[in-house]
Amino acid sequence: MATGGSGDVLTGLMAALVCQGLAPYNAARLGVYLHGLAGDLAARELGQEAMIASDLNRFLPEAFQEYRARFSTDTA
Repeated sequence: MATGGSGDVLTGLMAALVCQGLAPYNAARLGVYLHGLAGDLAARELGQEAMIASDLNRFLPEAFQEYRARFSTDTA
């Protein structure tokens, strides 16, 4: 996660969440969570040593799915 560009991925994610209507504080909290989760998913598949910032983008959809599965309040 300490590779060039990973902070840019986080910033872009948080900005996108704000643009979707989340309050900045909530966008920051959710963005950090999803960024970390995408990193965990990428590291699990690729290994920590080989992971680069663009891998985070690749695993963000899966991170969103996992987040929704864990924290969804929808009972339907």
